[in-house]
Amino acid sequence: QVQLIESGGGLVQAGGSLRLSCAASGRTRSTYTMGWFRQAPGKEREFVSNINWSGGSTTYAASVKGRFTISRDNAKNTVYLQMNSLKPEDTAVYYCAASQFLGAVTSPAVYADWGQGTQVTVSS
Repeated sequence: QVQLIESGGGLVQAGGSLRLSCAASGRTRSTYTMGWFRQAPGKEREFVSNINWSGGSTTYAASVKGRFTISRDNAKNTVYLQMNSLKPEDTAVYYCAASQFLGAVTSPAVYADWGQGTQVTVSS
């Protein structure tokens, strides 16, 4: 099992930036892909971005491509999500997740471990 702790959420005005962090511990050697998802009130959890631990290959949802950047620091077992040009529709709880699958895995079903989530609120 992998333990994940997110941080960095908060309240920001439209057009602003936030950087989310996700610190991983536990059986991280069995983790191949780290992902970020988000869930707004009344909506399903949706894929935002993911990154391969070893090669750094990344995938983004169309709604965030060009505005968000995912990165990782293997030495710190930490994944980041830099969010720029934020919009009110980006408001959601953001979750970090770990998967033993490799590739552009975008379904929540293939992520076995999840963090507790961090709230991001973008005001207009």
